[in-house]
Amino acid sequence: MTADDGHGQLTAWHGRPWFAANEVLAFVLELGVLGALAWWGFTAVDGALVSAVLGIGTPAAAAVLWGLFAAPRARLPGPPAGVLAVKALVLGGGAAAVYGVGHPVAAVVLAVVLVVNTACAEFFRGPAASGGPVS
Repeated sequence: MTADDGHGQLTAWHGRPWFAANEVLAFVLELGVLGALAWWGFTAVDGALVSAVLGIGTPAAAAVLWGLFAAPRARLPGPPAGVLAVKALVLGGGAAAVYGVGHPVAAVVLAVVLVVNTACAEFFRGPAASGGPVS
């Protein structure tokens, strides 16, 4: 694939290895958040049915919310503040889920990594998205 074949993602990544690495890290973190939400859901309450509903439903709801509002190709893209609010809700929910299963230090570390990753993604995405110069 080349940058001129209609795939804008490759154009955005060309010559910007930190941006590409941060986007890969963001994807891995998003998958981890879904896993944390499932882990919390399956262990939050007693009872197989409620645990199954929470364990499957919580990450499914987060994935739908993300796909509708926060994904790069969101179905209902909104203003940047709205996208960041959805990201905060879903990613923060993942960190809260890690805390909820009894790992407070890991939850804080995850939250810090999520905030730094999201801040870097927004910073790196800024000039390319606005058509300005890319350094």
